[in-house]
Amino acid sequence: MNKAKNAPKVVIIGGGFGGLQAAQELGNKPVEVALIDRKNHHTFQPLLYQVATAVLSPGEIASPIRRILHKYKNIEVILGEAIGFDLQKQTIKLLQCAAGPNELSYDYLIVAAGARHSYFGHDEWEEDAPGLKTIEDAVEIRRRVLLAFELAEREAYLTGVRKPLNFVVIGGGPTGVEMAGAIAGIARQALAKDFKEIDTTKARVMLFEGSDRVLGTFAEELSEKAKKQLEDLGVEVFLNSFVTDVEENRVKVGEDWVDCNVAVWATGVAASPLGKTLDAETDRAGRVFVQPDLSLPNYKNVFVIGDMASLKMENGQPVPGVAPAAQQMAQTACANILRDLRREPRKNFKYADKGSMATIGRNRAIAEIGNWKFSGYFAWLMWLFVHVISLIGFRNRLSVLTEWMWAYFTRERSARLIVGDAEAMSDSRQLLEAKAATQIPTLESQKNVVKTA
Repeated sequence: MNKAKNAPKVVIIGGGFGGLQAAQELGNKPVEVALIDRKNHHTFQPLLYQVATAVLSPGEIASPIRRILHKYKNIEVILGEAIGFDLQKQTIKLLQCAAGPNELSYDYLIVAAGARHSYFGHDEWEEDAPGLKTIEDAVEIRRRVLLAFELAEREAYLTGVRKPLNFVVIGGGPTGVEMAGAIAGIARQALAKDFKEIDTTKARVMLFEGSDRVLGTFAEELSEKAKKQLEDLGVEVFLNSFVTDVEENRVKVGEDWVDCNVAVWATGVAASPLGKTLDAETDRAGRVFVQPDLSLPNYKNVFVIGDMASLKMENGQPVPGVAPAAQQMAQTACANILRDLRREPRKNFKYADKGSMATIGRNRAIAEIGNWKFSGYFAWLMWLFVHVISLIGFRNRLSVLTEWMWAYFTRERSARLIVGDAEAMSDSRQLLEAKAATQIPTLESQKNVVKTA
């Protein structure tokens, strides 16, 4: 790496949307930059659910960080994990995985370590209801969904018994809505002609949302349209329905148990635990309260951005935890670092809301851009266009567009690979059968689950 003489050193923690944007903003600037991430790749998280539902392969939504930043001579990429800070000494402690030093010094620090699932104090639920934040999560969910169909087919062929398939999605935000719609699409379209013994179109997909509408951050009329589009796909939407417990092959809604072959967790977000090591106040979700210029109150050379930052906009609402906000925060933080070097006053962060989109399924989506509201086919086309151009790298854009076109015209999924031991869920299936024969309510009774606040 070409280092400018006496150049200030900026260390960036995290290679997500915020961290990657920060590195690009400082590329070829008069600073020395080190980007640290536990993974060697950047993941385009908005399309993770398409990996989880076999539309895309992992490599089509991920790009090596080194490849993305290779043209910037002043940036070094370090594969590692930050586990703590000494803000007085301006050092970062790294998880030591080899002999040698495990500390890194900095002049400026940008912390963009993102967020993870929150199970509201019940982390044990993760094993039976995985969330969707990483490539590994997506591949595991894909394995569970596809294997559920395979095990049902095998059982029907060997015994003649055809038990219903049930999928549960917990949470009615964008991820939950997209997952539920995609699983319904798999069952009713992609797999409909591939199985001989079972009728995949009869699989139930149930979406449980604790509030009174799905996609609660959108306008109420768009939420209603999204619910209607989900129901048109065959998804059963249960509102005001809180999941209060999760066990293998079943979830508890209120006081009633609902059996399922696969459960997916799509609600609750907690900031990276790194936030609690920054000698600053955090909110209940672990986000760090930052100054208007995105720095820490007592450390002007430390910036926190993206899902880890807690900051209110001029209207009193918190800055949303979305990719555009993280990227805009990165731009502001880096601009303020460069202003410091030029001895110019800093500027405060102002979020420019470019709108929100969510896709529900084939030809179905909603979009809200300012006062403009769209739904249906046109919103779906908008969603496709925005996500294709947002992908990093021409090859990924071309590959994803090709896969989408193939899936659209053939209704097939090209990434239907089950990775791992195909017998891994056999015991789960047997447990489901045992429970179904005892205390679990019938499927019809589950439609009348008592909604509890």
